[in-house]
Amino acid sequence: MGGVDAIFVPVAACHAAIIAASLDIAVPALTDSNMRSGTDGMWWGTAIEAPDPGALARFYSELLGWPIGHEEPGTAILAAPQGSIFLVFQQADGYQTPVWPPADGQQRPMMHFDFQVGDLDAAVADAVALGASLAAAQPQENVRVLLDPAGHPFCLCLEAD
Repeated sequence: MGGVDAIFVPVAACHAAIIAASLDIAVPALTDSNMRSGTDGMWWGTAIEAPDPGALARFYSELLGWPIGHEEPGTAILAAPQGSIFLVFQQADGYQTPVWPPADGQQRPMMHFDFQVGDLDAAVADAVALGASLAAAQPQENVRVLLDPAGHPFCLCLEAD
């Protein structure tokens, strides 16, 4: 892959026991948190619902080059090699694919990832080869909206000069 960098707004996740007990990789913790209740050693992440969490974790693992640190029935956890950031994929019974762009009466996207890239066309080609699809609506020239294999929208954003 050609340099996909994840940009995250920190969100405190609630899977510390699973992550701490089961990661097979060394993950340094954050040492300086500005969160009001933050402590040294804090980690950050988000949980994403999917009909097949293992498959979606493998997609993002390949896209980002991040290892899967833990997988069990119904849950898979991706860990950034830089440490302290986790993506948790959880089984969702009755999962409904979000609709992009949002439409009245349809399941709205509840969140999405933005990934900064140096070569937009190459990053789109890589994501599509891994199973993503290009969304019909493309709101910005320097951003491509794609849908992951579970239908979640995510953006590839061209690195600013």
